[in-house]
Amino acid sequence: MTKRIEHKKYSGEFKIKVVEDMKESYLTCQEAADKHGVKNKTQVRNWERIYLEVGPTGLLNERRGQKTGPNKGRPLKLDKKVEEDLIEEVQRLKR
Repeated sequence: MTKRIEHKKYSGEFKIKVVEDMKESYLTCQEAADKHGVKNKTQVRNWERIYLEVGPTGLLNERRGQKTGPNKGRPLKLDKKVEEDLIEEVQRLKR
């Protein structure tokens, strides 16, 4: 008989708090996990990735079963001005 593993569900607000504390205090994923009582540093790493890719609101949504990461799902739509600014910045950096 296999033992059932209980998974703790964290609120979006908690996830944002952990990631922002990690950034402000220059903590590693492991240090942030330990400080906030999260059992797995990989969870914190995933929250950080979502925070950086989608923004804080990405952590407020239930993401279980959703495709995330590069080349998965629908590409993010940028405002035309933001896209132009990014292209201009890349061209400037290439010089």
